[in-house]
This record gives sequence, structure tokens and C-alpha cells, in this order.
Amino acid sequence: MTHLFINYLAASAGGGLTYVRNVTPLFSATPGFRFTVALSPDLRREFGHLPNVDFVELGLPPARRFWYEQRTLPELIRKSGANVLLSAGNFALRKSPVPQILLSRNSLYVSGDFSRDLLERREFRMWLDLRARAFLAKRSIEWADVTVAPSHAFASELQRWTGENVIVIHHGFDRDAFVRDTTPLAPEVQLKLDAVEGAFKILFVSHYNYYRNFETLIRALPIVRDRLSGTPVRLLLTCELAAGKNPGQYRPDRAANLVRELGVSDMVVELGSVPYKKLHQLYGRADVYATPAYTETFAHPLVEAMASGVPVVASDIPVHREICGAAALYFERFSPEALANCIVRVAEDKVMRATMVDGGTSRAGDFSWRVHVNQILELARNLTSND
Repeated sequence: MTHLFINYLAASAGGGLTYVRNVTPLFSATPGFRFTVALSPDLRREFGHLPNVDFVELGLPPARRFWYEQRTLPELIRKSGANVLLSAGNFALRKSPVPQILLSRNSLYVSGDFSRDLLERREFRMWLDLRARAFLAKRSIEWADVTVAPSHAFASELQRWTGENVIVIHHGFDRDAFVRDTTPLAPEVQLKLDAVEGAFKILFVSHYNYYRNFETLIRALPIVRDRLSGTPVRLLLTCELAAGKNPGQYRPDRAANLVRELGVSDMVVELGSVPYKKLHQLYGRADVYATPAYTETFAHPLVEAMASGVPVVASDIPVHREICGAAALYFERFSPEALANCIVRVAEDKVMRATMVDGGTSRAGDFSWRVHVNQILELARNLTSND
């Protein structure tokens, strides 16, 4: 029997949590495998009893995580009896006691746009931290037996960066699981949504951070408002543009100031964080999904939006084109004018909108978490057979 030790200690927000929540039950339900899973106590509470899974709870501050893993995980892996390690958080063990699969899914380490953005914002400490983490991420690809990326576009970037081979296994989507929770949204969120009923609603699902390029989206708002005069327009955000309200060290003051300077405070609806299991209700209220992100590795919300029948407007980067194909409209990633033009086209052209919805629903069906899990486990099985 293949026994997989899975390191989820890096999963704390965004795509990392989406990954853990979707694949862990599927791993558990796969016959012929056993799993030991290392994760934070908070994340452990989200899972009840899962057959074939032993949980190891480790509460670690992010600054200590990498070095703790290097010192402590090898012995935990040996004691568990696992014969394959799945490192799911960008960093590998330098001396893994068993064959190791690395999931690399952080494009910030190879993004020139992000480095320039940090320097322009005078985030020098964050830039230095990025450089250090990039060094370790690059070395991790060398340490791993197999590196997996969630898209061809990101795999190509990693291969150019490291010279190492990288396997592509797309992340997935399970619509039945995504819409399963039918309990109502939090009352304060529901009130905000009820207040904008009848408006043309633009949705963007993200915590505030720099690489999601909130400022370009905010700059597009007055252009959309002027072009759709007579139609109220609202931007729905699943975050708050205030200090201390978002994960990480990103400072939202520039975005918040821009909202005031452009006179679009009435257009921006800050819903705050919405639990993943309730996001489908939010997509159901949107007229268009827009993302101006200038770097991504997969972009789960695009698949969620397409599966929910919401037309997608996305920045023109290779990952977005790979995920959405012909089902989305694309714009130059730093152009508010181009973004606004795409949003207005969706609002005004009902025939095109219907075509986008149909194409998006079909495209979302191409992604499957079960397929993803099967391919990861096949890699694990091959590594043990090669021992």
C-alpha cells in the first residue's frame, strides 16, 4: 500500500485553502492508499473523521515554518511509515527520507511585475523577503524528485527559471461540492447585497494584495459608470480596504485612497471575507466577474465564475487564457480603459453575454478535482515502484 505524507502547513489563505478543502476528502476516499496529513490546528477543525487519514496538528508562525519543516518533518515522516512525501506549499525538504513530490504554485517568485510593484510601493523589506523565498523555492525544485505546476503557463515559467522539468496537473473543480452548502450568507453580507439589487454588479473574489492589481479595477469604475449612464454599477469585493482586515502584510491604503479620490465610494461594496462554502451564492448575484491580476498560477475563481454562469473579463496573461480559453474577454493588465471597455461590452451585448455564459459553463467542466487527485496518486505510485 502506498502511504503518502502530505505537508499542508503552508495552507493559510486563498488558493492554498481551496486546494486542501477540495482534495483531502478525495484522497481519503481512494482505495489502496493511506495518508498522514500535517496541517494547522485551525484547518484541522474543518475536517471530521476521514477514513485512511491520520492528522498531525502543528501550529507554526510563518517566519519559522520553513526551518521547522527542515528539522522536524523528516523524523515525523519516518515515524508515520509513509513512503512518499507530497510537499504542497512551494518549498521542499532538502533531505527527504522518502521520494518527494513538490507542488509549486506561487508565481510571485518569478513575476517581474510583482518585484517592480514592490519597489515602486517602497516595500523594500517585502522585496528582500521575496528574494530570499524565491531562492528557497528555486532550490526546492532541485531537491524534489518531481515538481508539479497547476497550469502549462506557470510550468513554462518554472522551467525557464530553473532549467528543471516540471509536470503539469491542472487544479480541479467540483460543482456539486461547491454548491452543497445552502445555509444563508451572514446577515450583514446579505443586507449589503440586498441594497444593490437592480444594479449592474461586478464581482472580484480576493483578499486585498498587490498582485491582484485592485487599483486598475478601481480606476476602471468611473469609466464604466460614465459609459453605462442611467444604470447603477457596483463592484462587489470579498475583502475590506482597511488595515488589519486582510491576510499578509499588504497595505490597502493606496486602493482605499483611490476610491475616495475618484469619487467611487458609492460604487464599491466591501463585503468582507465570505466563507468558501458560501461563495456560490455570491457568484449567483453577479453580472460579470472581473480580474485584473497581473500574475497567477491557476486562478480558481475564474472556474468558479464560469461554472456559476457568470461571464468573465480577465487580464490578458497566459494563465487566464489557458484556464478560460475563448469563454472570456481579455484586456491589457494595466489598462483601466481596456478593462472598462470589456465590462461595458458584457453589459450591453446580450447575445455575446449568452455565448460567454454557455462557453464558460462548458469550459469549467474540463476541470476535475478527482482527475487531479488520481494523477497525483499515480505519480506517488510510480515513485514507490521505482524504489
